[in-house]
Amino acid sequence: LHYRSLIFPLLIRAGKPTPFFTFVLALLFCVYNGYLQGRSLTNYAEYPSGWLKDPLFITGFIGWLVGMAINIHSDHILRNLRKPGETGYKIPRGGMFEYVSGANFFGEILEWFGFALACCTIESLGFALCTLFILGSRAKQHHQ
Repeated sequence: LHYRSLIFPLLIRAGKPTPFFTFVLALLFCVYNGYLQGRSLTNYAEYPSGWLKDPLFITGFIGWLVGMAINIHSDHILRNLRKPGETGYKIPRGGMFEYVSGANFFGEILEWFGFALACCTIESLGFALCTLFILGSRAKQHHQ
């Protein structure tokens, strides 16, 4: 289940509409990435019998879980920045926003690197790096 694609859009209040072309590109990217990750894990990845007890898997799973929690909590803070009808820029406070200005981006990056560590596949690492570069540049823009 991908929180950003399926759950987050249902939780946000009315705001700027997403252009249809952007929506289609995001949908195609998520479908392709899901296919790539799923195919990699089901057809090519081979794990030893005790993999779920391996420190790499456990560390990756905890990283994924903590990243998801940061991501969800940060999005909650962002959704509740303004009261209904209020406009203007507001600086988010609380949670990981006390440490990084793009806490939601940080959480998602941590999530995907945790996933990559737990899976130990080139495909999962590739997606984690793409996430870092894409969300890292967005975080830098938001910070400025």
